[in-house]
Amino acid sequence: MADFHQNGIVTTLHNISQRSVAELEGELVQFAQERPMGLILPSLFSELEGPALGNIVNHLQQVPYLDEVIIGLDRADEQQYRHALTFFDKLPQKHRVLWNDGPRLRALDSELQALGVAPKELGKGRNVWYCMGYTLAASKVESIALHDCDILTYDRALLARLIYPVAHPRFNYEFCKGFYARTAAGKINGRVSRLLVTPLLRSFKTVLGSTDYLEYMDSFRYPLAGEFSFRRDVLNDIRIPSDWGLEIGVLSEMYRNYAHNRLCQVDIAQTYDHKHQDLSLEDRNAGLSKMSVDITKALFRKLATQGETFTTETIRSLKATYYRIALDFVETYHNDALMNGLSLDIHQEEKAVEMFAQNIMHAGQHFLEHPMEAPFVPSWNRVVSAMPDVFARLREAVELDNQQFSAHIRKAG
Repeated sequence: MADFHQNGIVTTLHNISQRSVAELEGELVQFAQERPMGLILPSLFSELEGPALGNIVNHLQQVPYLDEVIIGLDRADEQQYRHALTFFDKLPQKHRVLWNDGPRLRALDSELQALGVAPKELGKGRNVWYCMGYTLAASKVESIALHDCDILTYDRALLARLIYPVAHPRFNYEFCKGFYARTAAGKINGRVSRLLVTPLLRSFKTVLGSTDYLEYMDSFRYPLAGEFSFRRDVLNDIRIPSDWGLEIGVLSEMYRNYAHNRLCQVDIAQTYDHKHQDLSLEDRNAGLSKMSVDITKALFRKLATQGETFTTETIRSLKATYYRIALDFVETYHNDALMNGLSLDIHQEEKAVEMFAQNIMHAGQHFLEHPMEAPFVPSWNRVVSAMPDVFARLREAVELDNQQFSAHIRKAG
């Protein structure tokens, strides 16, 4: 039986009837006449050489309703940027590649750094932030989707379902979060969401008492999904983390800025697989270990802004509560896997829980010792206040890069 249950305080849009992608896209073409649509793709250059992104671009070539695709390119030298321009040139939609490591964008970034209004840490958050700025600077789109570039099971139906809630003229959603089952190759994946985020949120409820924010966060079926969509006006005043707390930070900003009935989540794929991070048991600055620390710090900071007080004793209680709840979840997921003919390694699951428990203590202590830490990137409203012509300059830098380095494509054509 299809799932239609509404859990929590955020609207869930299900995949009950298995509508065809052609039917969805037919409606989206009509919606695009009133609300032009765009897509943001934050990418590392290495993903152009991986198995996923080529397939994603092939699917995007068939999408009829997109007006624009904005690609943020990280860790690329000049030759690699030239290759990226060729790689994405097959897209029929208007598209631009932001060469984040190029001299023009780096010069602009240095000026913003001097004003104290630029991301301080390299990573996906910084990439997404500049893509959002370019969307405000140069794009006419009103509804925007964002998804990762390492989705091995990508199908264009994912994009259609992701953008539909913020594109429909009669829907009032400002933001939509994608969710999906994390199973692939006969295994249950998604360890950080399953074994850290959900039991940690339940632990906060136990230790601090239930709050509207905790109920809101616990309503999301897959809070760490890198796929979401939004209306253009969301971009002006959103403040996002530049570290692994990006997804939690985005959800927290939506909670701060909008009523619950302006937000939703949608089932976008029956199967989903992507590049997996190492657990990194021995290195807290890498892999899932660093991810767990950044996510936990993001939750501590958000709860503190709501008046919650944390002490060493509180954090110890939180860690102990988390450990018990997370171990119970290991058994739950193991039973779920067996009933569905999937595999789940209890030993590896419990090793992950032990590491996450240690990192909760580390993140909590870091939060107590660094009360003035400001990991959020300033909103674009603030950036414009500090540098009034920033949008014009950002647009010019991207266009000049494109004109200078895409000449070889025109000659080849």
